[in-house]
Amino acid sequence: MAIKSYKPTSPARRQMTVTDYTGLSKVAPEKSLLEPLKKNSGRNSYGRITVRHRGGGNRTKYRVIDFKRNKTGMNAEVMTLEYDPNRSAHIALIKYEDGTKAYILAPNGLKVGDTVRAGEDADIKPGNALPLSAIPVGTVIHNIELYPGKGAQLVRSAGNMAQLMAKENGYALVRLPSGELRNVSARCMASIGQVGNVDHENVSIGKAGRKRHMGWRPTVRGSVMNPCDHPHGGGEGKSPIGRPGPVTPWGKPTLGYKTRKKHHPSNKFIVKRRNDK
Repeated sequence: MAIKSYKPTSPARRQMTVTDYTGLSKVAPEKSLLEPLKKNSGRNSYGRITVRHRGGGNRTKYRVIDFKRNKTGMNAEVMTLEYDPNRSAHIALIKYEDGTKAYILAPNGLKVGDTVRAGEDADIKPGNALPLSAIPVGTVIHNIELYPGKGAQLVRSAGNMAQLMAKENGYALVRLPSGELRNVSARCMASIGQVGNVDHENVSIGKAGRKRHMGWRPTVRGSVMNPCDHPHGGGEGKSPIGRPGPVTPWGKPTLGYKTRKKHHPSNKFIVKRRNDK
């Protein structure tokens, strides 16, 4: 989808751009697939803030997305293409031959009236879901499962795509958007094509208020705080942080500090890491 800009009636309007939603269906979301979404403002079950700078924002309801695509061997018609406030990608409402409705991630090129299908016998076209064992090598895919039957966990955000590189010994080698090469069980499901809303990364927020509508509160740099509030704070005038490297407000290294366990169980499936030369 294209990017839409406005006449500069204010400083914010001059910078602000939005996704052009003219290609989406102007209908209310399917009520049977809506669930209430309670706000937690970055707090865990104990009420403690675990993610800072969250809170407020517009009320939203969760759209139940079919990430498993386990209704195999049955065609479904694309009824609508809709905006989802909970993710960067757009979603498509599909209706199966038996009348069941479901939401799926809308791939690039999918249109209202198209037919999608899941299963080994499905064609290699955008929106169809197949096991990796049934997808030809070199195909662009998204919405990939990590474990058979668990539901898709990889390559779900707007404009993303992975590529099936090889198949061997019951595993499929997939190149992820980060550049990582990873083995995934060939029994895992994946959808064909690239995730839609490709221009999402080019949208300029433009003003602080729009970020507040999304549920993000202001972020303040540590270097402008007092020493009692942040390790970077204090000093006369504009001072350096006074440490070998930047740290979090609690003194732990940040910006490049590796947090992954050295002996993570899934290390054996990663053939090439995203930052390897």
